[in-house]
Amino acid sequence: MLNDVTFGQYYPVKSFVHKADPRIKLLALIAYIVALFLAKNFYGLALCFVVLVATVIASRVPLGSVLRSVKAVVVLLVFTAVLNLFFHGGEHLLAHWWIIKIYREGIIFTVFFVLRLFFLVMGSALLTLTTTPVELTDGIENLLTPLKWVRFPVHELALIMSIALRFIPTLIDETNRIISAHKARGADFESGNVFKRIKAVVPILIPLLISAFRRAEELGDAMDARCYSGSKNRTKYKKLKFGWRDLICFLLFAALITGVVLFNVYAAQIWPSAYEFIRIS
Repeated sequence: MLNDVTFGQYYPVKSFVHKADPRIKLLALIAYIVALFLAKNFYGLALCFVVLVATVIASRVPLGSVLRSVKAVVVLLVFTAVLNLFFHGGEHLLAHWWIIKIYREGIIFTVFFVLRLFFLVMGSALLTLTTTPVELTDGIENLLTPLKWVRFPVHELALIMSIALRFIPTLIDETNRIISAHKARGADFESGNVFKRIKAVVPILIPLLISAFRRAEELGDAMDARCYSGSKNRTKYKKLKFGWRDLICFLLFAALITGVVLFNVYAAQIWPSAYEFIRIS
């Protein structure tokens, strides 16, 4: 049932992206998200897509694994697409039924919005597929180091985020086992209306919560047994260093943001007739 959800899972392989510094990968993801939301037309969105495809190829992660990460937000994609399609105004009315009006501008905006969210999820999933939880913890802690000057618990925050990502695949496997056990006892999760399906999910949540609390308690006991005491007097086994790969990543995503901004300014001059037809606003 949840086997296709890949968000939070690490795909072990040697590649250009895997070997990059986790700090630059975090900054690259932030730059990619900024570029997505700066894009005001399909030219900028296409540039983000090209960079995403190039990163997927460089990571050597199967495209299917990256695409399956979108499965978790399919319902959100459909819901937002329907709302934008039926209630986005415009000048060119294509269909009208009762209070629902479909405009050409609404269709264009819906496609643009769905693609933007689709690329956003894929880019975020690629980070977890190419970076281990330990590397993410080190990268987040290092980037947030200035907050230590105001006594902010940077190490603890990074550790919490790392543990949360680490336990996503574990809880998915646990959910699959509970579902399989209930199916073996004759439970039906696929037939009936929405309310019956929701009611059928309730017996899964209770053992899942119990399992999650038990694992959290075991993890806490294991950390206490190893004398874990937070960030105080802790040293690093592996020190992070910037290399030539990180410089290439920095230049690539700096060029991405620059290209998106230029497309926003000069998009109407590239192909005037096409831009007038597909412009977002």
